[in-house]
Amino acid sequence: MRKVLFSAIMLFLALGKLSAQTQYQNTGWFMYLNNTRFNKHWGLQFDLQLRSADHWDYLRNTLVRPGLTYFINDKHNVTLGYLWQTTQNRVDGLENTTLNEHRIFEQYIYTHKLKSIFASHRVRVEQRFIERTGEDVFAQRFRYFFRLIQPLQKSQPTFTKGPFVALQNEVFLNIQNKDQINNSFFDQNRLYLATGYRFSKKVDVEVGYLNQAAHGAQHNTINNVIQLALYTRF
Repeated sequence: MRKVLFSAIMLFLALGKLSAQTQYQNTGWFMYLNNTRFNKHWGLQFDLQLRSADHWDYLRNTLVRPGLTYFINDKHNVTLGYLWQTTQNRVDGLENTTLNEHRIFEQYIYTHKLKSIFASHRVRVEQRFIERTGEDVFAQRFRYFFRLIQPLQKSQPTFTKGPFVALQNEVFLNIQNKDQINNSFFDQNRLYLATGYRFSKKVDVEVGYLNQAAHGAQHNTINNVIQLALYTRF
């Protein structure tokens, strides 16, 4: 298991290593993620994210993402959803601008257990409708995400309460109209390590460090992110 995790981390770090001119940022993100299950097969996914500009100067991004989920069984589910993202840009001497991005997304999630570790994998495809100054752009993107949760208390069949550590990674790949984004198949990689506490089977709170390595059209960016996250399940 350790060899698998080490290989995966090194692979994603290699993908995230950017060779062109790189700029560095320090930001803060807040994420609220809720999953509500109506019955055996149907549920609702919703997340809200707030992201600061560099040096925590102002609120730059707001993301609202609802989705309708179908549970195939306890380990497999699929979701069809929508995202609305706003991006506020402030440049000294220029008028502030706010641009919008709308997305439709399709995703598949598989969850399982590796000894005492709770694991999940997510595959997501996005159709992106991006507003830019003077033009609108359409592109598609593929995302693969895995997350590992290790409870810090005695192993239990289902993790219902107590402290934990979490490791996750997500890689983003441009699969259509990459020339409209950054002229690269690789878009970005996000590696994240966190510690948290599960108050009950319904509520988690965690804080962690996220390294976002993004390939840009003009330059690359390494974003050092402190993230606070709240998870609820009903």
